[in-house]
Order: sequence, then structure tokens, then C-alpha cells
Amino acid sequence: MKYLVLLGDGMADLPLLAYDNRTPLEIASTPQFDALAKKGTVGLVKTVPATLPPGSDVANLAVMGYNPDEYYTGRSPLEAASIGVDLKPDDYTFRCNLVTLSGEENYEDRTMIDYSAGEISTAEAAEIIKTIGEKLGTEIMEFHRGISYRHLLVWHGAKEDFNLTPPHDISDKKIKDYLPNVPALLDLMKKSAEILKDHPVNIDRIKRGLNPATSIWLWGAGTKPALSPFKEKYGLNASVLSAVDLVKGIGKCADMNVVEVPNVTGTIDTDFEGKTNAAINELKNGADFVYLHFEAPDECGHHGDPEGKIKSIEYLNSRVLTHILDAFADMGEDYTLLIMPDHPTPIALKTHTRTEVPFLLYRSNNETDHPCCTYDEKCAKKCGVYIEEGHKLLSMIINNEI
Repeated sequence: MKYLVLLGDGMADLPLLAYDNRTPLEIASTPQFDALAKKGTVGLVKTVPATLPPGSDVANLAVMGYNPDEYYTGRSPLEAASIGVDLKPDDYTFRCNLVTLSGEENYEDRTMIDYSAGEISTAEAAEIIKTIGEKLGTEIMEFHRGISYRHLLVWHGAKEDFNLTPPHDISDKKIKDYLPNVPALLDLMKKSAEILKDHPVNIDRIKRGLNPATSIWLWGAGTKPALSPFKEKYGLNASVLSAVDLVKGIGKCADMNVVEVPNVTGTIDTDFEGKTNAAINELKNGADFVYLHFEAPDECGHHGDPEGKIKSIEYLNSRVLTHILDAFADMGEDYTLLIMPDHPTPIALKTHTRTEVPFLLYRSNNETDHPCCTYDEKCAKKCGVYIEEGHKLLSMIINNEI
């Protein structure tokens, strides 16, 4: 038996008034999704415990079968693992976003214009983080380059209690009430704004009509995680494919094979076919379990872009799932497909929620008959299958308990 999880990050949503109160999953043309729903199981699963924030870190841990209440130590340590930063037990890591703030004189009076600095390119961001590291980095505080707007700060020997806010939670809001409670972190953010004001990368971006990276934003504090190896836990050789360091970091911490695919991004412009072909190659070359993660629906949700979110879901159907189904047919081996988001990212809210998400489970050797079923939130609620503890879903699937 082969297993594949197709994870559309942030794919679930609320009904959209402008689209006859339908969600993007209902609106999108997804004939392959719906065909599998008619022959599989559709239900709801709660991926985010009440004790933790509704982030992709918590939710993806749960979908991969790890209890977030037991294993979660923060978001940025997972990203640190992905980019090869070796953490000591007393290190704290922080996500270091490049963001666009408005231009008021006082830093506290500014507004979060864009949590991703216009989805700045990795090459441009590398120049900015290099400058930040040279100007603000010390032996105690080190900056590390990541991908696009997502980077890291490591604070060696930190002994603080951190109260930090994700920048994507405060789009279009004044930042005054969401600034770090630790003066050292706030000082770094303020100094970065002065450094970046006349940075050559930003001058060039402004000339091209793009949002400049006007500040760093520090959040997602955490310490080194310790996940049980996936193979030890489930007895399967596992691979992870994602453009996002967070998801790759979970894979590395769980001793899964993290596959690097060229030309992939966390946006709708990613190479859907390239990543899909890489996943198929993993299945053909010894992987029993593949976690195939796409960030595009989440990014569109954060940007309040319904058309982009609908299109990204349609791409998952037409540019990903169709090729996977063809590949499984060629392999001639029984397989199990799990299709789901990690959490909702509603267009109207531009941030994550902890609401239950719809899942679609299909087994090639155990088809059912639900002729009226489709894959969306409404059908998932109507079908009555509900998993309260999301981290148990994967083990239930592997053990044929659902």
C-alpha cells in the first residue's frame, strides 16, 4: 500500500458573499476531487488543539500524525531545521519576516501594509538579510537567510517570556498594539527600519512599483524540537515535498526524506507539475508515504484574493491530482489518498482560524458509493464523519480504522 497526502495549505474558507455564499472549494471546478469523494470518505477534522494558536506549524504537525500538545516547541525552530541551523538547547529562534510598513515618523504609528514585502524574491531578500546581519547581528544574535520574505533570528541563551504576533494576523492594522514585549527585539525591528530606508534593493523595488522591505518583523519564538522518527512511529519510508521551510523542517526533524525541487515557491506561480513529478518519483523509488504540500491557497487567503484561491484549488485538481492518479494507475499498486488543508485561511479575515477542516480519504482497494458527495466544507459537515483529535487521523488511516 502506498500513501499520499495532498495538502492544500489554508484551502478551507468561509462562504463568500460575492459568490452566492459559496466557499472557494465549492466554487472551484474540481472534477477529480469530487469523483474521489463519491467513492471515498469525506468528513471534518480538528487539526488545531484549543491550547495552541492556529498556525501552519501546529496544524501540519497534526496532519503528519504528531500531537502538537506533545511535540510543538514553536514555529521558527522547525524552519531552522530546514535550512540547517544547528540549535543548542538554550537557543531561541524567531521567524524574521521582511515586511512593508507605512511611513509614519514614529515606528509605533505605522500600519502593516504587506506581511511579505510584495513576496520579495529570495535573491533580493538575501541582500537585505546580509545587510541586516552585518549591521545588527552579534555573537548572541545571528540572522540566517531563508526563502523569499521568510528568514530567521537565533538568540543564543535567551531567558525571556515572549509575547509576539504573526504579521499576517495584522494586515492593514496599526502595529502599536502588536509590538514585541521584549525591548531587545523591538529595538532590532526599529533599527532595521532605519537601515532599510535607503537600501538599494528597496530603491529598485520602488522604481518598479513593488512593495519595499521596510522592516524586519520578529515572531514565532521557539526552542529545538524533538520529534519521533516517522518510520519508527508508523513503519513507513516517508518523503516530504514543500516550498516552505516550516514543512520541510518538520520532515527533517522526523527523519523523513525532504526532497528539494527546483523552481518551487509558496505562491500560485509555483511549478505544480515539477513538484508533482518529484512526488511520483519518490513513490516509484521506495517511498511508502509522501506528504505533498502546496502553500498557494494559504497565500491567496492572506492576501484576500478569492480568484487566486479558487484558481490554486483548481490547479491542485488539474495539475496535481490528475497526474498522481495516472501514476498510481501505471504503478498498479493499491494506494490511499488523503486530501485536505491544514487549517482555514478565510478570505474575509486574511488570517488562520482554528475551525475544523474538510478531509477526503480515498482507498483504491475499498471504494464506497456516495453519489451525491462532493469535496467541500458543506458536504464534509453533512456526511457526519468527525475527528476531534486531528493528530490521530493519520494513524487511523494507516490502521484501517476509518
